[in-house]
Amino acid sequence: MALNKKARHEYFIEDEIEAGLELQGWEVKALRQGKANISESYVFMRDGEAFVSGMTITPLNQASTHVVANPTRVRKLLMSRRELDNLLGRINREGMTLTALSL
Repeated sequence: MALNKKARHEYFIEDEIEAGLELQGWEVKALRQGKANISESYVFMRDGEAFVSGMTITPLNQASTHVVANPTRVRKLLMSRRELDNLLGRINREGMTLTALSL
C-alpha cells in the first residue's frame, strides 16, 4: 500500500518486524484507496508500547461528516509484550532506531 523508500537509503536495516496497526474506520477505507504516506514516519516507545508518528493518511472526500479526521494522528502498533520488550531493550542498549518500511 505504501513504501518508505527513503528509509532503505538512510538506515542500515538490521531486522524487519511485522506489527499490526490500530486504525479507525475512515483510515481503513482511505488505505484501501492508497491514500497513505509513510516517508516521514518514525516509531517511538512510550509506557512500554510502540507508536508510529508522522504517517499521513489522507481522508476520502466522501467520508462521514460526523467523524473528525486527523490525517497525522499518532497510531498504536499492535505487538506482543515479548516483541515490545525486545525492541525496547535493543533501543536502550544498542541505540537503534525504529522506522516504518512498508504498510
